[in-house]
Amino acid sequence: MERFKSNGGEHVNSAYDSTLDEPPIYETTFSNGEHRTVRPSVVSAFGHDTLDRVPNIDFYRNAGSVSGHRAVRPSLQELHDVFQKVTISVPDTVEDDVEGSDGTPSDDLESAVPIDSKKGAVKFGWIRGVLVRCMLNIWGVMLFIRLSWVFGQAGWGDLFELLHVCISGLGIVVIALSCVVTTITGLSMSAICTNGVVRGGGAYYLISRSLGPEFGGSIGLIFAFANAVAVAMYVVGFAETVVELLKDHSALMVDEINDIRIIGCITVVLLLGISVAGMEWEAKAQIVLLIILLVAIVNVFVGTFIPATEDKKSKGFFNYNSKIFLENFMPDFREKETFFSVFAIFFPAATGILAGANISGDLRDPQAAIPKGTLLAIVITGITYLAVALCVSATVVRDATGNITNAIVPGGFCNGSTAVACELGYDFSSCEVEKCKFGLMNNFQVMTMVSGFGPLIIAGTFSATLSSALASLVSAPKVFQALCKDNIYKALYFFAKGHGKNNEPIRGYILTFIISVAFILIGNLNTIAPIISNFFLASYALINFSCFHASYAKSPGWRPAYKYYNMWLSLVGAVLCCAVMFVINWWAALLTYGIEILLYIYVTVKKPDVNWGSSTQAVTFVSAVSNALSLSGVDDHVKNFRPQILALTGSARTRPALLDLAHSFSKNYGLCLTCEVFVGPRSEALQEMNAGMEKNQQWLRKTKRKAFYAAVACDSFREGTESLLQASGLGRMRPNTLMMGFKRNWRTAGTESVQNYVGILHDAFDFEYGTVILRMNQGLDVSHIVEMLKAAKEQQALEKEMMPNGGKSRGLSARSVNKLHSLLQLLSLVQLSFFASFSLSVSVCGPPPPQVAKMNERLLEASSQFKKKQPKGTIDVWWLFDDGGLTLLLPYILTTRKKWKDSNLRIFIAGQPERSEMKSLLQKFRINCTDITVIDDIHLRPSSDSLRNLEDMIEPFRLHEGSKDTAQAEAMQKEQPWKITDKELSEFEEKTNLQLRLNEVLQQNSKSANLIIVSMPIARKESISDFLYMAWLDVLTKDLPPTLLIRGNHKSVLTFYS
Repeated sequence: MERFKSNGGEHVNSAYDSTLDEPPIYETTFSNGEHRTVRPSVVSAFGHDTLDRVPNIDFYRNAGSVSGHRAVRPSLQELHDVFQKVTISVPDTVEDDVEGSDGTPSDDLESAVPIDSKKGAVKFGWIRGVLVRCMLNIWGVMLFIRLSWVFGQAGWGDLFELLHVCISGLGIVVIALSCVVTTITGLSMSAICTNGVVRGGGAYYLISRSLGPEFGGSIGLIFAFANAVAVAMYVVGFAETVVELLKDHSALMVDEINDIRIIGCITVVLLLGISVAGMEWEAKAQIVLLIILLVAIVNVFVGTFIPATEDKKSKGFFNYNSKIFLENFMPDFREKETFFSVFAIFFPAATGILAGANISGDLRDPQAAIPKGTLLAIVITGITYLAVALCVSATVVRDATGNITNAIVPGGFCNGSTAVACELGYDFSSCEVEKCKFGLMNNFQVMTMVSGFGPLIIAGTFSATLSSALASLVSAPKVFQALCKDNIYKALYFFAKGHGKNNEPIRGYILTFIISVAFILIGNLNTIAPIISNFFLASYALINFSCFHASYAKSPGWRPAYKYYNMWLSLVGAVLCCAVMFVINWWAALLTYGIEILLYIYVTVKKPDVNWGSSTQAVTFVSAVSNALSLSGVDDHVKNFRPQILALTGSARTRPALLDLAHSFSKNYGLCLTCEVFVGPRSEALQEMNAGMEKNQQWLRKTKRKAFYAAVACDSFREGTESLLQASGLGRMRPNTLMMGFKRNWRTAGTESVQNYVGILHDAFDFEYGTVILRMNQGLDVSHIVEMLKAAKEQQALEKEMMPNGGKSRGLSARSVNKLHSLLQLLSLVQLSFFASFSLSVSVCGPPPPQVAKMNERLLEASSQFKKKQPKGTIDVWWLFDDGGLTLLLPYILTTRKKWKDSNLRIFIAGQPERSEMKSLLQKFRINCTDITVIDDIHLRPSSDSLRNLEDMIEPFRLHEGSKDTAQAEAMQKEQPWKITDKELSEFEEKTNLQLRLNEVLQQNSKSANLIIVSMPIARKESISDFLYMAWLDVLTKDLPPTLLIRGNHKSVLTFYS
């Protein structure tokens, strides 16, 4: 199938021809001979054939879909333009590139073909893919190993709040947050998941597509790392249980801590093998582990009803007893534990809510599966934790010796913390003096003792820990792979590669294995748990904030199918997550934020070339509109005046010197619009304009020019500029200063061109714009160089494609090829420059004339003059006429720039104002200058050479009607009204002489300045001819350093009032 490239974000059919008067035939024949129509027939819908198409989902698929094809609707041009009777065939679908421009696969899950055609790829439903995984991950190491210790420390009253949100309305809020946070996060995640197609990457994908690559890229690395560390936590929990068994049978290999490390490392190797075998094997293993875990949980409940043996009583288990239940109600923190430290150890049990979302790329329907499976898992596991906690807290005392000989006669006098056990016939008073080995506070294997069949609890512990470890071991590489695929961190793209039918991230598995082994070597569960709590909480905070931010932006694209969420509840969840991070471990929270901020800054600086339509963009837009509206309600004030430049640069890159100077005036001060007028037939001009809009704005962004590109298409240059002058900007953010280049070729450009140019100046004055004209002796326009460099680049790319061995020529070295390309570029550039400058024909193969090459070299050097740091020198300001202060303000702004910091201001004034008076005025304006010079000889007559040069300059444009009779003179003037009359020259002789004299004075005083700024003379409409005015501007600025002619709109832009 033929491949089409997009143009400006909209599909353009290459077979489309606007010269046809009948619509193209939209049919598709594939390479295998199959003929089908992707779009539904419109004949049946409307009774006649039409190019318009009825709505269809295929039109809305993203570019680069997994299936490789997407339908394209007819463009507006195809529907609007006229066709001639020539039959053509345009395909219904386009085949997009398999990879994006940055080398990243651009798969589109929403447009993927059905599962059975994907060569056996495994996709899970909401039960196996989300519910089972979340339950197994939440029923993790804490359920059998630490839950009894937690409610021994906190008491079941506080634990009741810990597990299901303040039913009594009392208690510690922080403890209750474990369930509150997960529930709110689950609701927020459900809203985000149902707001469009979800691809692989879990929490990273949700955050990055909602808040943008900066937040997503920073949290993606942290979240993947947290899952890798979680593997270590669960494996260490498993190893602790095994070591307890070894210790009971006196079979320790080395010692407890080293045995935990050895068993943990062996376990993670086995889990890695299951994971690498593929998602299908991992899913089967999870089902087996779930069955074992469910049996073990039931076994706990059953065990609480089986009458306690003497051995169990000595270890603190007495079946259900209200006295035990009441004793365990209040907290009893020991060994410097607090609510916060206990919560920090318990909270990782709640982090499993993202287990299903983390494999979103392997789900059949993530939008439906993630909300349903996650929220149901939170409910089921929350009830389970609560039930187990209450059962154990009603049957086991906090301290027990495990010694049967401590049995006493029930009913004796009892006091202290072991009073309830004393009333039940056991004296555990020794536990108040020394630490005992049994009871809720001391024995991590309480669940095994309580259960009906101890080995089942051990199996359940194994199942809980291994299932959670396996889920985390799968989640971390999947999230990391999705992050690497987006190529936000280019150094990590190595890990984006997948293997097998399910695109398994083998390299990610190995990296996760290395990280988990490193943390397993710590060997202490209570040390590892708080580390990952902060990482998970940071992820939860951003998920909640993403939901709030998307809702707050009020973008029309935010339409989640899941409605049971609230933006303010999500914000509360985000704030709670941040608060709990500091509650758990303040230094770990600071470290997490520090890492996240550094990664955020890195991604922001690198500016990845992605656009996901994030809510950040939406909020930025809303804020911009809101600020613009609020600004429009405030009157302008002279203190807040800032130059807002409308620069007639043409294409953004064709007059770099003009753009650089305009940017220096407006950067961080005001608005800068770089504008272009397309003149010619409407269809051609519009096509060229639309094609260049995005390219020019991208170029400005890449070259760090803080400017906007604007363009109009008109029949004449003046009409287009007039439209820009009237309609550019928004509210108070409207340009107030026109900036353009001097028309060097005015003597050869033709009457209409000169009239348009001068007419633009008249229009600017009419619209009360300040006006700035830049003249450089070498010129400003480098468009011919830009075009030839572009052509040479295309030629180079074409030659590279034609070369064998992937662009490597056997006959030429890489250096030789580069030299050849450089020579071709220079030759083409010089030939076109020569042709454009001198209108001479040049042989394609002939050498360029030396003078043309030299001219281009000087032009390129001059075009980058204002991009570089200016040498030590002066900015000479010839403030001859009071125009409101713009002539003084613009050079002052230049001196505040780093590039101009070595250039000092020198002020030149005409002879009338006193020097002290001007110095006082500048001091009040708080503008520093190194010198103020009063020129008192401007009124003198210019030299004869200057007068002669002027006469030669204007001779072709003079009417010479003075020697004719009145009738003949009137006829000549009517026939050539644009010419300079003798009467006009006589009336404005003094003003003409002033321009000549000014140039002489400028030559004497400012020949070595870095930049000259002169008050611009004004031509009164219908009094001074266009050619005489151009002659004034020409002679005034001739043979000088870069010169700016400035005329403000005669409204004050400077004030000395506070």
